[in-house]
Parts: sequence; C-alpha cells; structure tokens
Amino acid sequence: MSSTAPQRLQNLWDDARAAGLTEPERLVYRSNILGSDKRVTNYGGGNTSSKIIQKDPLTGEDVEVLWVKGSGGDSASIKLDGFATLYMDKLRALKGLYRGLAHEDEMVGYLPHATFNLNPRAASIDTPLHAYVPHAFVDHMHPDAIIAIAASKDSKALTREIFGDEIGWLPWKRPGFELGLWLGKFCEEHPEAKGVILESHGLFTWGDTPRECYEQTINTINKAMAWLEGKTAGKPAFGGEAVKSLPADERRAIAARLMPKIRGLISGETRMLGHFDDSAAVLEFVNSRNLGPLAALGTSCPDHFLRTKIRPLVIAFDPAKPDIDAVVAGLEKATADYRADYEGYYNRCKHPDSPALRDPNAVVYLMPGVGMFTFAKDKATARISGEFYVNAINVMRGASAVSTYQGLSEQEAFDIEYWSLEEAKLQRMPKPKALAGQIALVTGGAGGIGKATAIRLLREGACVVLADIDETALEAANDELGKAFGKDVVRPVKMNVTSEAAVIAGFANTAVEFGGIDILVSNAGLASSAPIEETTLELWNKNMDILSTGYFLVSREAFRMFRAQKIGGNVVFVASKNGLAASPNAAAYCTAKAAEIHLARCLALEGASEQIRVNVVNPDAVLRGSKIWAGEWLEQRASTYKTDKEGLEEMYRQRSMLKLSVFPEDIAEAIYFFASDMSAKSTGNIINVDAGNAQSFTR
Repeated sequence: MSSTAPQRLQNLWDDARAAGLTEPERLVYRSNILGSDKRVTNYGGGNTSSKIIQKDPLTGEDVEVLWVKGSGGDSASIKLDGFATLYMDKLRALKGLYRGLAHEDEMVGYLPHATFNLNPRAASIDTPLHAYVPHAFVDHMHPDAIIAIAASKDSKALTREIFGDEIGWLPWKRPGFELGLWLGKFCEEHPEAKGVILESHGLFTWGDTPRECYEQTINTINKAMAWLEGKTAGKPAFGGEAVKSLPADERRAIAARLMPKIRGLISGETRMLGHFDDSAAVLEFVNSRNLGPLAALGTSCPDHFLRTKIRPLVIAFDPAKPDIDAVVAGLEKATADYRADYEGYYNRCKHPDSPALRDPNAVVYLMPGVGMFTFAKDKATARISGEFYVNAINVMRGASAVSTYQGLSEQEAFDIEYWSLEEAKLQRMPKPKALAGQIALVTGGAGGIGKATAIRLLREGACVVLADIDETALEAANDELGKAFGKDVVRPVKMNVTSEAAVIAGFANTAVEFGGIDILVSNAGLASSAPIEETTLELWNKNMDILSTGYFLVSREAFRMFRAQKIGGNVVFVASKNGLAASPNAAAYCTAKAAEIHLARCLALEGASEQIRVNVVNPDAVLRGSKIWAGEWLEQRASTYKTDKEGLEEMYRQRSMLKLSVFPEDIAEAIYFFASDMSAKSTGNIINVDAGNAQSFTR
C-alpha cells in the first residue's frame, strides 16, 4: 500500500501467559494484544467476545454467558469491567420479539433484560453480531488493509479473489439486530468459513479457542496486506504527487499561525482543541492529485465516519507560492461555506424524528504541503480523530489502487451520525468541567505556585502548557502531571521569559500542540534582597527583565493570539504584596512587582473591548514549595528580619492578620477564580492572598 513494504503483524499470543488465566481473563488478554497495533483496529474500534459456561448466581446451574466488549471501551486498554455479560438463552429468545428492520432500534432496549450477574456495563449495538455467530470466540476488527478491500467498488469480487471460501462477504448494513441475524445465517450456510468481510465496514473472524480466533484475525489481515502490497507495488498513490511538502519548520510555523484562527472561527458555545499531524501518510495524501475528489467522498467505515464527519475541509494552498496571508483571509469564508454545506446535508437527509442539527463545523482540515489539523471538544478526541482520518487515508490508498474507492452514501452516513442510539450515547456523556476546552500557559510552571496552579486548572478540565527555564524541574513536573491527568493535556516548553525569541517560540508551540490559548498565568519570578547601596545594576536589571519585561513579552504574545482567535482571553499576573507595600532591602524586587501590577491595569484597559480580562493575584510569604525560597532569598529575608530559616515562616504567620501560613495551593485557588467564569465580570482587579496585611490593602 506504500512505497516500502509494511511489516507484517506479529503473532503476540503467548501460551504460557494465557494458560494461567481464566476464560474471561483470556478475553481481556486477546483484546489487549489485538488493540495494541493500530493496524488491527483504531482507538475504541472493533470488539471481541467469548461465550463462556458459568454458574448462574441464582440457580447454581451452568449457563452460557456472552462476554462482549461494552459500549465505549477500547480494546488496547480494556479490563474485565469493560465487558458486558449476557445470558445467551435470553439473547436467542430476542429473535422471537424482533418485528423487522423498521423496529430494529427497539431491540437495544431489551438487552438489559438479558444481563448476567447484574453487570452494570452497558451492552453495545454490536452485541447481536457476536451473539448470533455460532462460534465460541469472535473478533470484530477494523484493519486498514481489510477496509481497503471492503470500501472498494469491487469488494465482493476482491474478497473472493484473495480469500476464496475461507472468508465470506456481506453487503453494507448498519450495525444492529438485522446484521446480527445476517451473520448467523451466513455461518449456517457457510460452515467452512472462518470469517466474513462486511462491505464498507470491517472484518469478523471466529474460532473454537481464543488462540485460534486471534490467529485467524492476524492471519487474515496479513494476507490482505500481502495481497495489497503485491497489487500496488510501484504504483503512485492517489494519482501521484501534485505539490511538494514545505520543510518541517515551515509546516509548524504555518500550523502555529492558522490553528488559532481556525479555532476562533469554529468555537461558538464550546471552545475547540486542536491537533496537528504532518506525518508521511498525511503529506502523501494532501500533496496528491486526487486529494480533492477523494476527500469529497468522505470515509466508509462507520467508526471512521463518526470521528471525522461527513467530509474534511480542504484548505486551498499552493506550497510553491506560499501566501499565508491569503489563506488566513480566506478561512472565514471557507469555514462558513463548510457550515452551509453541512446544514444542506442535514436538511436533505433528516427524518421527522432526527435529533437537532449538531455543530456544523469540520473536524478535519487538510492543507497541501503542510498537513492535517483536527479539532474537537477535548485534546484526546482531536488527536484520535486525526488517527481515524489517517486510517481512512490508508483505506483510500489501497482501495483506489486496486479498484474504485467508495465512501458511505450521504443518507447512510447521516443515518449513522444522527442515529437515535448515537444521540442517546451523547446525552449520557458527563457534564463538561468548568475549564473544558480551554488552554492555559503557565510561566514558572515547574515551581511551587506554577505547578500548584497547573494542577488546579487541570482538575477543572483545562489543557496546560508548563513553561519554565529549569529543564530538569520542567521534565519532572511534566512527567508527574502527565501521569496524573493524562499525557494529552500537558505539554512542557522551555521558556526564558526575558528572551523575545523564546517567548514567541513557546506560544507558537502552544498553538501547534493545542490550537491556541485562553488563559495566561504569568508567574515566572525571582526574588532578591539587598540594601539600595548594595543593589548592583545587574541585580536591578535582572529583576526588571524577569518581573517587568518578561511579563510584557508573554502578555504581548498572548494578546496577539487572543486577537487572532477573537473569542476573548484571560490573563492572570502573579505579582506580590510587595507590589503594593514597600519592604526593606528589596527596592529592585518591589519596584519590578509594582511595574507588573501597573502593566496589568494597562492591559485590562486595552483588552476589555475584546473580552480579554486581566487580573492580579498578590501572594505573600509562600515559603513551602516555592522555588524562590530555595536560594539566597530565604537567607537574605531571614537576615533582614533578624531570625533564622526555621523562624521565618513563623514570623510571617504571626505578622499576618489571620495568623495563618500561605501555601502554593492557596494562590492557585485565587488564580483559578480569575481564570474561570466565576469572575467573568472582573477585570483590572487584585486579590491579595497574604493571610491579611493592612499595608497591602488596595485603596
């Protein structure tokens, strides 16, 4: 399917490991090793099942139980609790209740009545497909190589040519009860068959043991891969190359410029998150002569389609004459035209009882010479949508090389996208968190206040870019938060906030990784203490560079991106009590912090008309976990107040009006308040988190 021979799927079955497992555990094992290779099935796609004899908890008798992947699971990571369990005798009895294709959806409502052992895992729409195959172990996968055959105009003839009688073929039918009956009938009429290809959909295989079923799946896919390789060797993919890719750094620079603009145009009530892919497979497709006609056909496999929408939006661009200003100027019309086209599709295909029109914006954006942008409500979905479209690219490459590629018809596509069962699944989704869909960049993100703030924002659903000059601390913080919240939502970027180039690069990286920015937490800092006559020019400039110039540079880049998106924005400065109240032996620090606060006031005035809010949090005496107290500052302040290191925290606590210590988490809570809609009508404001200090009262 490509210019280099693909490596075949490896047989990962380990008899020694499988022998020590129970039958349900062997199902988990089989599922995990199948899902471990995206060439077998994409994220969340496909399903596996085993028919297992177990003791009925009520009667104590042996009964046949169908274990089948439940709704919403992922084969690669599924565990025992991801499987639905149902009595096979009750599933067979459902055939007597079936009233025909027009009433197919009502059968889903009967599935809970067949639940075995009060299992709360909901059964998926594919349950009848597994139940009515008269074999104990069944795999249903979505391999690119198989779907390339299934999505070909001549898929039935190609299936026969490749597999003979070993693998059968069934025409397109939406997953459900009727297709389950079709599969059962096929098995009865073709007892010698070991599987079946479903047109425009995927592969079913089966066996009498878990290993036999697994190996049949792997062998079938490998056979298809080898056949496609032989048929496509030496042939140019997608009609050949029409344009050349731009260099990698130019591609990322274009992505950094376009993604915030696209994000702004498609973020209405819900802010979208982006993902950029310029892999070899994507570039081969977007640079090809057949990009336009193939993209217009959309995807074939229902799993692909549900993630990527009816079709992508192709951005007009000639990399030989890269006029990015013209592309930016044309994006508003391009996205509006796509929405109008999508609404036309909805109106042409809707039924009287169809759910209301959903978001009409594209999910997938293809750009010749550059790559693919995908947008969704969360980062993981944006990334996975891109992965699904790469699957679709692989399918189109193979199908168009050996036959004619065909996507789902518009009506079939609509009937899946707006299926009442899919709508019910969407309605069951949990309510989004307060900062879902929002992107935050936190400077000084590897330190005490910065990391505590990142944790607070991540807990509320934000994606966070940790920006810090300390690479070791940055790596550790990124690893810690990635493990706690998932790698999709955290990114590190080394940033010296006093370097204009580093700041610009950091924000560009944020745009490429997530699509833009919503929240800037400007927190990078230092602290110094010296009597005025001992304050060197170097020390003075260092304070001004980091605490004044640094805050200006990151704010300027944030404002530029906010204005490109045109969906507002939020800046929170972490200043200090010392910006309002003078402190002995700290003239450079206090002056720089005062400049920081006044800069925030100026920015609040500039941003208000575009819904860009700017506010300040003033901490005081945050000793625990704060990096600035790890060096000379601690000793200097202890000397100023004539105490030792151990006594300084107690001195600060007793100095406060509330007699309380202040911790990084306390500052993070105030930052979250300003970053969230709880303070939606506040800008130019200051919150002091200092346990009470009359000198720093704002007047």
